[in-house]
Amino acid sequence: MSVGVASARPRIGLDIGGTKLEAISLDPAGAVTGSLRLPTEPGEAAVLRSSELAVRTLAERAGVPLDGFASVGIGIPGRIDRSSGVVHDAVNLGVRSLALGPDLSARIGLPVTLDNDVTAAAVGAVSLLGLRGTAAYLNLGTGLAAGIVVDGVPWRGGTGIAGEIGHLPFDSAGLPCACGQRGCLETAASGSALKRTWPAGGEHPGRVLLAAIAAGDADARRAFDRLVSGAAHCVQLLALSLDPSTIVIGGGLRLLGAPLLDGVRAELDARASASPFLAGAALADRVRLLDGDSPAAAVGAALSADH
Repeated sequence: MSVGVASARPRIGLDIGGTKLEAISLDPAGAVTGSLRLPTEPGEAAVLRSSELAVRTLAERAGVPLDGFASVGIGIPGRIDRSSGVVHDAVNLGVRSLALGPDLSARIGLPVTLDNDVTAAAVGAVSLLGLRGTAAYLNLGTGLAAGIVVDGVPWRGGTGIAGEIGHLPFDSAGLPCACGQRGCLETAASGSALKRTWPAGGEHPGRVLLAAIAAGDADARRAFDRLVSGAAHCVQLLALSLDPSTIVIGGGLRLLGAPLLDGVRAELDARASASPFLAGAALADRVRLLDGDSPAAAVGAALSADH
């Protein structure tokens, strides 16, 4: 796989998540030339240490000295101050405030840029899939958010919260959300929602959900149907507010694969059958699923210096 990059030197991208750190290197032509995964260690010192380890290991495997790389980009959850390279409140990583950009740069001698993990994944998905115009990336992970890319450039909005659709209420009588509201989209279409509505699935219900449904678990089926309905709400919201040509479903729950995609498309088609307006919008045709092994977030992080 390859993407168009502006740098004449290779670059590195890191995707730091709650359970794993994925790192990739891109050559000047945009080909992914190396990758590795490390388990995430919580805490500010551990995040910095593992980031440095990933960069140095990739450089060693590539046979390229550190100063042979153009830059390092990092996609990470939390509130990101891109100008200072500081990440705040990355709760799942045990990070309250970490100057990851300048601290890592001081250790490796390379420019380091930070971006929100969902925004990075959106940029990477658009690049890897060769999308044009306006595209949206729907991240169905532990939480719920969207990334928006217009003509190859991420759209962050006036204060950087563009795409935080997980905290848009759609059911005023619905379940309470961690944000303090009720009935937010995140309470229906996310890993945390699945865990809440189907506690029998354990810590990672998405991994066993389809098998439980196949075994006749009615509760699992209801949880899946709620997830599909919530995801369809998200697609409809993104389509009618942004009118993207493509909406890519990513995040950990994308690993549910064809049943999730087919379910969302069927739900959208059912809505369209009752509404000539929605039928004309061709919502189901706009949806596609990110490949299960795609390094989109790490690739997008590597490209973040361009934005």
